[in-house]
Amino acid sequence: MILLDTSAVLFLLAGHRRARPLRPYAGKLRFTPVALLELQFLQEVGRGTFTTAHPVDAVAGDPRWTVDDLTLSSLVGHALELTWTRDPFDRLIAAHAVHRGWRLATSHGTMLDNLPAHLALEL
Repeated sequence: MILLDTSAVLFLLAGHRRARPLRPYAGKLRFTPVALLELQFLQEVGRGTFTTAHPVDAVAGDPRWTVDDLTLSSLVGHALELTWTRDPFDRLIAAHAVHRGWRLATSHGTMLDNLPAHLALEL
């Protein structure tokens, strides 16, 4: 399975070339609810360009991936151990991947530098 971080979802939605490495994983893409919250924050502060007025609804209902909903206590338990980032969204998204043992599709250098290689898929 591949867990998508927020940038991976945005690349897929936009048809961006950076989403190409995800093509072989059709049907094996998962999405963390933490990224939904991050999308909402991005929209509220005016960061990012969205093709819809409700990007969270568009992402949640997209058939290309399935939302993987962990318990909050499991997610936070793993996030407590990831001291290499102070970004709460990155920390929780990375914790989700670590908890599941899934590769995280990301373009974030900090995540790529700090996650074990077997848990990262660079976009």
